[in-house]
Amino acid sequence: MALLKIARMGHPVLLAKARAVEDPTAPGIRTLVADMIETMHDAAGAGLAAPQVHVPLRLFVYSVPAQRSAGADDPPRTVAALINPVITPIGEEIAIQTEGCLSIPGLRGAVPRAARVRYEGVDEHGQAVSGEASGFLAVVLQHENDHLDGILYPMRMTDLGQMGFETEYLRFGPGGQAGGQAGGQAGGQAGGQDSPRESGQAEEHA
Repeated sequence: MALLKIARMGHPVLLAKARAVEDPTAPGIRTLVADMIETMHDAAGAGLAAPQVHVPLRLFVYSVPAQRSAGADDPPRTVAALINPVITPIGEEIAIQTEGCLSIPGLRGAVPRAARVRYEGVDEHGQAVSGEASGFLAVVLQHENDHLDGILYPMRMTDLGQMGFETEYLRFGPGGQAGGQAGGQAGGQAGGQDSPRESGQAEEHA
């Protein structure tokens, strides 16, 4: 396994639509998945899409760390791969989620996402993967799938006033809201460590 270089916002690979994986069981795909998992863990992330490591293919790896779990409907999950994914919103409910991104280091923003989604695809062994997701899993699936279509989370935001540097975000909350300091003190850095859960919000670095 090897650590891969993570593309940062401004690199054109992050704005391009990725192409489908022709053979999910190919040795090269298994190697890529293993390297992406190692890279994600090294960067303290909860998800990583292939375009983020300069590979324009429709696959990503994801997990739900125990401290990110939203309860019985969103249990912790070990890292897994989803290849050629299809993500479909269930219902019309929208939740505002606090997100970060390994390709946009040091920043966070409040992003509207479908509260519940259905996901389908295959893993690196060619086995079908499907299910329904809410809570943190729904966030990370939508965030990573966006990377496959050249979409970064700020492009989903409806209020850029709700974006800020991590240190200030943890201290003051979204948009410098009063009371954010307490929430920030209760949580740590995003990306695998304890994180604040203000107003039902979830965080992720992916």
